Amino acid sequence: MTTPPLSDHQLSFFKTHGYLILRQILDPALLAKARARLWDAAPPSMRRDDPTSWVGPVSTEEESDDRDNYRRGFRWQYRKIGPEPWMVEMLPKNRTVWDLAQQLLGRNRLVEPTGVRGIYCTLPYGDHETPPLGCHVDAHPFHFGVVAYMDDVDPGGGGFRVWPGSHRRFYYDFETAYQREPNERYEPDKAEIGAGPSVDCYGKAGDVVLWHHRIGHMAAPNTTRRIRQAVLYDFRKDDWETTQSEPPAQDMWKGWSDELRAAPLLD
Repeated sequence: MTTPPLSDHQLSFFKTHGYLILRQILDPALLAKARARLWDAAPPSMRRDDPTSWVGPVSTEEESDDRDNYRRGFRWQYRKIGPEPWMVEMLPKNRTVWDLAQQLLGRNRLVEPTGVRGIYCTLPYGDHETPPLGCHVDAHPFHFGVVAYMDDVDPGGGGFRVWPGSHRRFYYDFETAYQREPNERYEPDKAEIGAGPSVDCYGKAGDVVLWHHRIGHMAAPNTTRRIRQAVLYDFRKDDWETTQSEPPAQDMWKGWSDELRAAPLLD
């Protein structure tokens, strides 16, 4: 049984706050496969059966700037696995996720997925000092992103952190609707918004976070003893190549589904 389409309240929540957390969406068997496959790319000193070996930062000897298996500091990004068909099945073509995406962007209007970004990990900080919180907006063009947790992410566990409502301000801080061409307002707004309240989107394995492409966000520091493991995918509408360079519309929801555009903002 799949999750029903987003309720009126969920549509309004996403439109107002720029994100939405959905619980227990993904196939547990595919999640287990992803967790196992991650260790094929682990550095030699990191052992799956020894949590004490997971604490970062990555040693100088085991750092890698290879885009397919990037490891540096407390970040480990295993992208090589991204194009494999079962990864696509696990996240963007998951029936529930795909239906929700069509509800947001319009039926039969999605770019067909050929891969996901990969598995993005944040290593535990252990006794190391954590950096201050601060948000950014992604540089590449897309409509909304999906962060899916492969394993449980406890509070403070490096979960996806968002600055609610910031998408409605950041949207107008760029010269175009979808490309990264910031205007003079972006840096001051980023500093002000980043100093404000944020939400730690922690969750369980199989939970999914939907987020608007202009929301301020970050992969927060991981203060637990578990590796934060997430799969990322970016949804695009099929006309994105022609609309990405248009200036921001007065109505920032131009091009989204009629259902979402009709949803009222929450008080």
